[in-house]
Formats: sequence, C-alpha cells, structure tokens
Amino acid sequence: MSTYQDVLNQLNKKPETWLITGVAGFIGSNLLETLLRNNQRVVGLDNFSTGYAHNLDQVKAAVTPEQWQQFTLIKGDIRDRNTCRQACNSISYVLHQAALGSVPRSIVDPFNTHDNNISGFLNMLIAARDTGVKRFVYAASSSTYGDHPDLPKVEDNIGKPLSPYAVTKLVNELYAQVFATNYGFESIGLRYFNVFGPRQDPNGSYAAVIPKWIAAMISNTPTVINGDGETSRDFCYIDNTVQANILAAVAGKGATNQVYNVAVGERTSLNQLFELIRAGLEKYYPHLKELKPLYQQFRAGDIKHSWADISKAKNLLKYSPSHSISAGIEQTLAWYTKNSIS
Repeated sequence: MSTYQDVLNQLNKKPETWLITGVAGFIGSNLLETLLRNNQRVVGLDNFSTGYAHNLDQVKAAVTPEQWQQFTLIKGDIRDRNTCRQACNSISYVLHQAALGSVPRSIVDPFNTHDNNISGFLNMLIAARDTGVKRFVYAASSSTYGDHPDLPKVEDNIGKPLSPYAVTKLVNELYAQVFATNYGFESIGLRYFNVFGPRQDPNGSYAAVIPKWIAAMISNTPTVINGDGETSRDFCYIDNTVQANILAAVAGKGATNQVYNVAVGERTSLNQLFELIRAGLEKYYPHLKELKPLYQQFRAGDIKHSWADISKAKNLLKYSPSHSISAGIEQTLAWYTKNSIS
C-alpha cells in the first residue's frame, strides 16, 4: 500500500505539470509550496480578489531558486473562458481551489458567489475536458451537508443547503458527476472541513474564525463567539488538506468521480477552540491569561455541528491526517507570532 510519502517520492522521480487555481490564496499557496518542494512544474491562476502576492512571495522564499523557476503565474479570472483554456493547456492535474468563500458573504451577495463558484467552475471543467487534463480535483465543502442532522457526516447523506454558498458547492458536485457520465471526464471532490493554518487571512468581515481570533487576541481586541460557544467543528490543518489533494490527483480510477470528506475526524467546540488558542498564545502575550470571549448572536446560515467520517478517504485515497487540531494549532500559532497579521 502506497503512503503519502511514497506518492511524493514517485512524483519526484517523474515530475508532472499541475494547475492550481486560486494559487495566491491560503490553500492554493500551500499546495504550490508542497508541489515545488517536490520538484513539480506548476501553473498558477489567480485574479487576486481574495489571494495575495505576499503569499506567493513567502512560497518563493521557502523553495530553492531552481524550484521557483518551475512556477508560472497567470493573472486571470476563472469567469473568462479563454483564460481557463489557456491555463489548462498541457496540464496533467488541475487542483481547483478558486472560489468566493464564506457563508455570510454569500448571503449578502449571492450573485457574485454564484458567478465565481458555479459559472467559473463550469468554465474550468470545460477547459480541462477540452485540453485533455488527466484529473480534475476540486474544493468541495462540508456546507453541502446542510440541515442533515446525523453525526459524523458521511458522504452519501446530505440535507438541504442552508446558504447560497452551500448551493454553489452542491452544484459543483452535480456538474462533476454529469461530466463523468457524459464525457468520461475524471474528477474528485474534496469536502473541506474548516481548514486552517499559515497564510490564512485574519482580516476582513469574512475571515475564518482561527486567524481572526489569533489576530484579536494578539491585538487585545474582543474575541467574538457567535452563539453559546457549544457549536462544534472538525478543524483540519492545512497539511492534511494538501495531502488529500495530491493523493486525489494520483489515486486509481476506482477512486474517481466521487466526493470525500477532508478533515481529522474530531469534534471541537468553539469554547474549546478559544481556550486552545488562548493558552497557546499566553506564553507570548501575558495579557491573555484572564481573557474571556464576547458572546454574540448565532450567525445566519451556519450549521450547529460539523464532524466528518473520514473512513472513505482513508480507504480509497489512502489519506492519513498528519496533524490533529492541537498539533495544527501549535504550528499555526508559531507561524502567526513570527509574521505580522495586522
């Protein structure tokens, strides 16, 4: 049985050409760094609407000059068909991360969420199909489970979407299935569960909870919990997510045209998360010793509990999470305390 390290070793011996959409984003830039470190050729596509040049600068600093020369950046938008086709030319594997994220943002602006996440996704699928891409791996979402009450979440059991964002991610899965049926085009969807780690943006109204709380604690501003703090999530460190993408790209045909949960398989409440971050930062920032959260109203569109069954990914993709939430938080705090997040 091949392990993740075995797969990386094989890639090192036989480099491929990869396309990462949303390459300047949090997940995209971490994928880029891992692929370049393993001597792959990478094309990146980004319109910099939510990605940042400084993420790419950090990747450049982390790899060798020879590895960085294997990267080509295309500044462009997945909503433009010609750009998508250009980006997919001579590509073996697509890792499609580009999307307009955030449940609250989708509620405020459903049109742009649809335009990026559905129209842009379809453009990429067509371009990848028409240029002969071997495998299309895309970022799906745990939001697809909607109002289904069962825990842990199993891939085949989903409920009704609770936000425009969740609708777009469900439509992505349906389009991928239709392309498999009608065109024989191979894809794999990865339902991400609350990914976190270095380079995640702490700023803005729609920032994810972990970087937002880290920034608030460091700057001694209120740390807001929406609801009573007993809402729970399956927080997944970025290295686990990178692993799942690479394994999905090279998995055997029996694993294709399906969706997989990408998580750790553990539940953590927001109250527990608050204490994990507070305690981890206290050694750097003594003012946090007596810190208490500020509780506010539960946020519209959010689900109460999220917890993944990852047995399918383990069995078919050979996915094996390298970081628990506590190990991931430790790595994340070390990174944010060394890098400006203001």
